[in-house]
Amino acid sequence: MLGMSLIRIHMSHPAVLLMEGYLAAIGLGTALLVLPWASVQGHLSLVDAIFTATSAICVTGLIVVDTGSHFTAFGQGVILCMIQIGGLGIMTISVVLFRLVRRRIGFRHRMAVQELFSHTPRTDIHQLLGSIVVFTLVAEGIGTILFLVHWWGEMSFPRAFAMAGFHAVSAFCNAGFSLLSTSFTAYYDSVLLNLTACGLIVLGGLGFPVAYELWTLMRRRTGERVRMSVQTKAVLLTSGILVVAGMGVFLATGGAAMGGDGAGERALASLFQSVTCRTAGFNTVEIGALNSTVLACMIFLMFFGASPGSCGGGVKTTTLAVLTAFSWSRLRGRIRVNMFYKSVPYDTVTKCVIVTLLSVALIAFALFLLLWVQQGRATHGEVQGETFLAYLFETVSAFGTVGLSMGATTKLGVPGKLIIAAMMIIGRVGIPAFTYIIAGTEARSGFEYAEENLMIG
Repeated sequence: MLGMSLIRIHMSHPAVLLMEGYLAAIGLGTALLVLPWASVQGHLSLVDAIFTATSAICVTGLIVVDTGSHFTAFGQGVILCMIQIGGLGIMTISVVLFRLVRRRIGFRHRMAVQELFSHTPRTDIHQLLGSIVVFTLVAEGIGTILFLVHWWGEMSFPRAFAMAGFHAVSAFCNAGFSLLSTSFTAYYDSVLLNLTACGLIVLGGLGFPVAYELWTLMRRRTGERVRMSVQTKAVLLTSGILVVAGMGVFLATGGAAMGGDGAGERALASLFQSVTCRTAGFNTVEIGALNSTVLACMIFLMFFGASPGSCGGGVKTTTLAVLTAFSWSRLRGRIRVNMFYKSVPYDTVTKCVIVTLLSVALIAFALFLLLWVQQGRATHGEVQGETFLAYLFETVSAFGTVGLSMGATTKLGVPGKLIIAAMMIIGRVGIPAFTYIIAGTEARSGFEYAEENLMIG
C-alpha cells in the first residue's frame, strides 16, 4: 500500500500535489485544535476547528473564535506553526525537509516548486528555496525585535516576546491572526508598530522570486550588468501604485473613521489599511464603521491581492498589470501587448483574462450560496443592503486570503463556514491549479468552423 501511494504521489500533477498537501495540513491542524488542551475551555467544535485550521494554513486570518482568549499556549503554537507552513508553502516545506534528510526530490515536486516560485525554468531551484527560508527567518526575526521594542514596556518580557514573535510571523506570512481581540486598533497612532507591520506585510506580499531577484541585484559586482525581469518591474510598479492610490482614497473619503483627529494619524491609518487589505488582514480601524466608498476600494484591493510566489492570495498584481497593458494596447489599436519594452506572450494574456473572469464568477457563485444559506440568520434590525455588502466583503476577503471582516464571520452557520473555508482553500491554491484539478489541462485542438461576426457592446 505504501509503495502504491508513493507511485501515485510521484505521478500526480503538481496542482494535485499542492491541493493534497494543503488538505493534509488542514486535517492535521484540525486534529490538533480539537484536542482538549488546545482550548481554554477544553472544547472546540469540529467545524470551528476546520475553519480555524483552514484560515491558518491558507494564511487568511478570518476567525470564528478569538485566538488570544480561546486558545491555550499550545493551541496558539499550533496556529503559529500552521501560519508558518502556509506562508512558506507546502511544497517549499516538503522539499526542504527532503533535503535535510538527504532524500532525492522527485521531478513532480520540482515542477510544483517551479510553478510556485518562478516564471521561467531555472536550475538553481534549491538555492532559491534556501534563500526563501533564510529571507523568511531574517525578516521575521527583525520584525520580532521591533515588535518587542514596542511591547516591552507595556507587559512582561516573556509575554512581550511571545506577542512579538507571533505577530511578526503572522504579518510576514500575510495571515492577519492576532492575539489581540481588536487586532491593532488600540495602536492606530503607534508609528513603530504600524510601520513594522506594513514592512513585514509588503516583504511577504512582494513574492519570493522578486525578493530573490532584488537580493541578487544588490549583491552584483561592480560593473556587472544584471537585468531586472519584467515580472519584478511589474510587481514593484503595480504594488507601489496600489498602496499609494489606496492610501489616497482612504485619506480623502474615510473621514473620522480612519482614526484619530490629526492629519498624521489619519494618514498613518490610511497607509496601514491600504497595505493590509491587499492580503494581510490586520486592522487599526473598525472595518464595520467605514463608509461604502472605502469598503468598495478595499474590495478591489483584496480581489487583486499580493504578487505571485508570495504569502498572499488574490488574483495577483501581475494579472492587473497585464490586463491594464492589454486594455491600453487594444485602445491604441495595437495587437501585441508590450510591457517595459518586452512583448507579453499571448498565452499569458489569455491566462490573465481567464483567471480574472473565473475569479469573478467564483466569487459571485459563492456569494449567492452564502446569502442563500444565511437567509434565516439575519440579526434583527439589519438592513438588507448592509448584509449583502458584509457578505460580499467576507467572500472576497476569503478568496483573497485577506482576513478582514465587517463582522459577518461570527454570524456564519455551519454551511456558511464551510463555504468560506472552501473559498480560502481555492484562493490559496490559486485558480489555475484549482481549474486543473476540476477540468484537467490537456490541450485539445477541437474543430475549427467558418467565422461569423457578432455585435459586442
